[in-house]
Amino acid sequence: MTDVTLIFLNYNTPDWIAKALQSLKKQYLDQTKLKADVVVVDNASTDNSVALISQKFPWVTVIKAAENKGFAAGNNLALKRVKSRYAMLLNSDVEFSPHSNLDELVFYMDARPEIGVCSPKVLLSNGKLDPASHRGEPTIWASLTYFSGLEKLFPHSPLFAQYHQTYKDLDQIHLVDACSGAAMMVRTSAMEKVGYLDERFFMYAEDLDWCRRFRDHGFQVVYHPEVIVIHHKYKSGRGHQDTQLSKKTSSHFYQTMLQYFDKHYQDRYPFFVRWAVQGFVWWKTRS
Repeated sequence: MTDVTLIFLNYNTPDWIAKALQSLKKQYLDQTKLKADVVVVDNASTDNSVALISQKFPWVTVIKAAENKGFAAGNNLALKRVKSRYAMLLNSDVEFSPHSNLDELVFYMDARPEIGVCSPKVLLSNGKLDPASHRGEPTIWASLTYFSGLEKLFPHSPLFAQYHQTYKDLDQIHLVDACSGAAMMVRTSAMEKVGYLDERFFMYAEDLDWCRRFRDHGFQVVYHPEVIVIHHKYKSGRGHQDTQLSKKTSSHFYQTMLQYFDKHYQDRYPFFVRWAVQGFVWWKTRS
């Protein structure tokens, strides 16, 4: 049985997916003693991505989506075929280093069956932590303190820094509420109980939702800083060189806030709270 299936999602980022696969092979695949499969889901790219991957990386299984239905739907194409003990989602713009020994995540989870999701330490290219990889549940309060700037003013406060949990020791293994779909390992047997990514989220918040569902099923989400990957962020999303795509995905970022609220919080608050959330989303998508 394969130990781990590594799943990359690509959309019109041939140079970045090539860099990701090259670093993966050099820094991990050529050294691991585990059985690992590598899958790239191409989300209906309009460039030479598929041809490049097939030519330069024949050891990669390529799944070609007929159309781009978003992050969740694209990854689900691969997740539904997984036969390994673990599956790991990876963005096309990640890079592996000598500190990217994914075996450590597998061994850590093997010894702790209560863990459903495990995240490595995801660093941006400037060496700082990718905040999306270390998040708390986006409650109304956590979201308010984040967008108002209180979290930035009081990063070590458990009261004001709930959204990114920056009051925790980032050099120690600990529980978080959610991590990033850019680099997250999930236990397949847990996924079979929790279900796949919710395809109602086209892009953004699907990882938050998935982590919440793992927690709702009694599984833990763990941040493991002894394993590090680099994330050259926004190469396939809000910072994509295609300005139209960048603008579209930025809109998705805020629209999914409302989707997440409707799914998990709408029944807990009076109707005017949703109006406030909807008004904020409307303002941000037009500013």
